[in-house]
Amino acid sequence: MPKLSADAPYLHDGAQITASTFGAWCEVGQGARIAHSSFGDYSYCDRLSDIANTTVGKFVNIAAMTRIGPTDHPIGHAALHHFHYRSSYYWEEEADDAAFFAARQARRTLLGHDCWIGHGAIIKPDVTIGPGAIVAAGAVVTKDVAPFLIVAGCPALPVRGRFPPEIGERLLALAWWDWDHATLREALPDFRRMKAEAFLEKYGG
Repeated sequence: MPKLSADAPYLHDGAQITASTFGAWCEVGQGARIAHSSFGDYSYCDRLSDIANTTVGKFVNIAAMTRIGPTDHPIGHAALHHFHYRSSYYWEEEADDAAFFAARQARRTLLGHDCWIGHGAIIKPDVTIGPGAIVAAGAVVTKDVAPFLIVAGCPALPVRGRFPPEIGERLLALAWWDWDHATLREALPDFRRMKAEAFLEKYGG
């Protein structure tokens, strides 16, 4: 039997899941924390990933110790401290600030299909990572990343594209990430051995 399942995510020890959903064949690493997020089919995160308020596409590769969609403190208020929105922690009769938390959850981070988020990377709220893009280890991403672009640094800046633009456009049009499980299995030998150009020639992208 495969380790992963189409029916439920594989959760390693200590994974914490809050108000989140998962597609088929997903995996959540040891000690990871996922809150108010959704994972598309085949996506996974490694150990100690901390992901909040994020829409994860299909086949997304998230390395260990990443921080995606980190929540912000209210920098325009008189106090940064969370006593004024997590108020129930401090006063029994006082409720938390529901409007503040709703505004946080509305600031979505979007991870495109088959992107790769490297070890220890941080991706801020309201940022979109395009399909097939790569965020290098340790990068801090504050702006959108185009499809198939490699970014690195703090703040993250473009390094180079993975492919010439026409190849990227053809991969987007092929959208292999929408293939069903059986079709992926049939094409597995070609995924393994073919470069993108040859794969596109065979599969009509």
